[in-house]
Amino acid sequence: MRYFITFSYDGTAYHGWQIQPNGISVQEVLQKALSTLLRQDIEVVGAGRTDAGVHAKMMVAHFDVNSQFIIHNSQLGWREVNSQSPVPNSELVQLVYKLNKILPRDIAVQKVEAVADDMHARFSATRRTYHYFIHTRKDPFLRHYSWQVYGSLDFAKMNEAAKVLMEYTDFTSFSKVNTDTKTNLCTVTGAHWDELEPGVWRFTVSANRFLRNMVRAIVGTLVEVGRGKLTLDGFRKVIEQKNRCSAGESVPGNALFLVDIEYSSLEFRV
Repeated sequence: MRYFITFSYDGTAYHGWQIQPNGISVQEVLQKALSTLLRQDIEVVGAGRTDAGVHAKMMVAHFDVNSQFIIHNSQLGWREVNSQSPVPNSELVQLVYKLNKILPRDIAVQKVEAVADDMHARFSATRRTYHYFIHTRKDPFLRHYSWQVYGSLDFAKMNEAAKVLMEYTDFTSFSKVNTDTKTNLCTVTGAHWDELEPGVWRFTVSANRFLRNMVRAIVGTLVEVGRGKLTLDGFRKVIEQKNRCSAGESVPGNALFLVDIEYSSLEFRV
């Protein structure tokens, strides 16, 4: 039986989502918690991979269980559930509760739900949305989750350049090099800057998929536009050159948040 788990995390203490040989990851911590509670080796497959220090207000992963799926319910005690039958919602609520009891404070589970066996946290997703935060004035309360940029930025120009992203599908220029990705094609469906309060800005970008380091490279290049170092035509040329060296620097990961992952609702029928 396959289950989707929806959760959030502060990525400050982690070397990204994916299990790493020399650093702790969110995936490793979540797998350990599920394996402990379900008394079997659980592998979770995430909807994407966030880099070191990057956060997720919403992340989705799936995991499979065999016929010895065991869950503790305070009223019923331990019992086994056949893998072909979804666990009752009341027990999934118990699982969420117990996961949050043993997970560290920087990871929180919102829900666990049964899905069709062909649902895939990564490949079934239809759209993902990220936020990136910038502040242009010194503020000690923003420093952990926003990037301070010195000097003024022309956010009107940056918004014009952001719209250009929807004219293209090949984003090789914004991809980390030497990845295992088979294609660098993405469909960007929205990209814009919003001022949340004086001197505090949020970049929102949505696409069917994102490449490694893509959002941070886009933001770095848009900042070059905002500083007047890159024109709109120059921004287009950066994309068309399909060369990572042509784009701006990758901005810090601590200001980046995965905030939404969308799926077709019909695919959730089991």
